[in-house]
Amino acid sequence: MTAKAAQQRTTSGESPQVGPEPFTLVVFGASGDLTRRKLLPAIFQLRCRGLLSEKSSIVGYARSDNTDEGFRRQLRDSTRDFLACRDRLADEKSWSDFASRVFYHRGSYDNPSDFASLRQRIEALAAADNVAGNCVYYLATAPAVFLPIVEQLGRAGLARKGRSVPWARIVIEKPFGRDLQSARELNECVGQVFDEGQTFRIDHYLGKETVQNIMVLRFANSIFEHIWSHDYIDHVQITVAESLGVGARGEYYDGAGALRDIVQNHMMHLLSLVAMEPPVALTAEAIRNEKVKVLSALRPIPPQCVPSSVVRGQYTSSVVDGVEVPAYQQTANVAKDSHTETFVALRLYVDNWRWTEVPFYLRTGKCLPRRCTEISIHFKDVPQVLFNRPPIGPLAPNVLAIRVQPDEGISLEFQVKVPGPAMAIKPLNMDFGYADSFESAPPEAYERLLLDAANGDATLFTRSDEIEAAWKFVSPVIEGCSVGSVEGVFEYPAGTWGPTQADELIQADGKTWHFD
Repeated sequence: MTAKAAQQRTTSGESPQVGPEPFTLVVFGASGDLTRRKLLPAIFQLRCRGLLSEKSSIVGYARSDNTDEGFRRQLRDSTRDFLACRDRLADEKSWSDFASRVFYHRGSYDNPSDFASLRQRIEALAAADNVAGNCVYYLATAPAVFLPIVEQLGRAGLARKGRSVPWARIVIEKPFGRDLQSARELNECVGQVFDEGQTFRIDHYLGKETVQNIMVLRFANSIFEHIWSHDYIDHVQITVAESLGVGARGEYYDGAGALRDIVQNHMMHLLSLVAMEPPVALTAEAIRNEKVKVLSALRPIPPQCVPSSVVRGQYTSSVVDGVEVPAYQQTANVAKDSHTETFVALRLYVDNWRWTEVPFYLRTGKCLPRRCTEISIHFKDVPQVLFNRPPIGPLAPNVLAIRVQPDEGISLEFQVKVPGPAMAIKPLNMDFGYADSFESAPPEAYERLLLDAANGDATLFTRSDEIEAAWKFVSPVIEGCSVGSVEGVFEYPAGTWGPTQADELIQADGKTWHFD
C-alpha cells in the first residue's frame, strides 16, 4: 500500500475538525515581527481553510500610531512575504474578506483608560455581529510588559475569570520567567487574574507536526514502545541547531543566552515527550501530568557540578560559504565583552525506572553548519558474537532519528548485507518524510496552536507546574555557569559544530554526536 493510500485509509473515517465559536483575537504587540511574520499569516490560513468563523475578528494592539487601513496594508505586505501558501493572496476576495475583520487599537500597556476603550471596541464588534464576545488575548510583546497587560485586563473586566460565557483566554509567549523565582511570581500574578484553564503558555515547537507525532510513534506502534527503555536504549541525543546568528535579537539574547532561550523550553519539551510514560488518556491534563513527571525526575546538576556536565560556547567571526560572518560580540546591542553563551551542550539523566542510567545529550547553538532539530534514539550494540566482531564488526548501532525541522520525518538506521559473495555489512536508512508521503508540507505550528487556544484545548501548551519543574532543573545550571562565566565560555568559529569541548563531553562516555 502506498503512503498516499495509507493516509486516505487512515483519514477516511475522520470527521472534519470543528472550528471554534466566533471570537475576537486581541494581539498585544501588533507592530512586532512575530505578529507580522507568524500570527496573522496563520490566522489568515485558518480562515481560508474554513476553520474560523466568518464573524471572528482580529484587533491589533500596540503603542505606535496607526489606523485600521494602515494596519491592514502592513499585514497584507508581510503576509505576502511570509505566508507559505502565497497563492491564497492571488484571491483578492479572500484577502479583502479577511482584512475587513482586522482592526487596530492604539494604547499603552499600563494605562487603564486605554484598556477601557479596548473593552468598548470589543463589545461593539460583538454587538455588530450579534455574537457572545469571546476573546483570545495574545501577548506577543517583550516579557517586561506581560504583567502590566495581565493586570490591566483584569481591572478592565476583560479577564472574565470563572465565567464560561462569554469566555476569555490568554496566550503568553516565551520566555516565561528568567529563573525559577521569576517564573513562580509570574504564575502567581497571572493566576490572580485568569484561571489556569484560561491560561495558554505557548511554545511553537509543540505545534510542529513531527513533535506531535512522537506520541503516535511510541504509543501506536508496539514495536517501539516495548524497547523504549534502558534495556535496549544506550543513549538519546537532542540537537536544536541554527545556522544563523543572533541577528536583530542582540538586546534580548545577550540577557538570555542559549540556556534560557532554547534549553529551558524547547529542549525540555522534546525531552519530556521522548521520555514520558503512556498517559492514561489523550487529554490535556493526562498528557501534561506525564510530562511533569519526567521533568521532576531529572537528576539535579548542582552548581559545583556544572563544569563536568555542561559546555557553553560563543561563536567567533569566520567565513561561511564565502561570506564573512561577524562574531557574536560584534552583533548590534551585544556587549563587546559579553560572556553570554550562544551554544550549550549538556549531559543529563532521568532518574526513574524506565531510564535509569541512560544519558541524554542535549546541544543547541547559533551559527552552526546547518539548521536542524533532531531527536536520535541510539540503541545498544548487538553482542560481540556473529557479526559484531572482526573481521566484519564492529557495527554501528541502530539509530531511530526523528527530524523536527526543516525536513520533517523519521528515519531508522539498520544493518544490511552488501550484495556479493563476501559477508560485508553496511548501515542503511529507512526514511519517512512528511512532504513526500503526504504530498504537502505540514502546516505552520502557529496555525495549530492558535486554533487549539480558540477551542480551549490546552494539550500542546505548558502548565504552570511544568514551567516551574523545567526552571527547577535549569536554574542551578545557570547559577553554576555564572560562577565561572568568563572561563566557562569556549569559542567556536561560526559555521562549525560548537567548541571542541562539546565533542570531548560525549566522547568521554565513548560516544559521538549523531549527524544526519
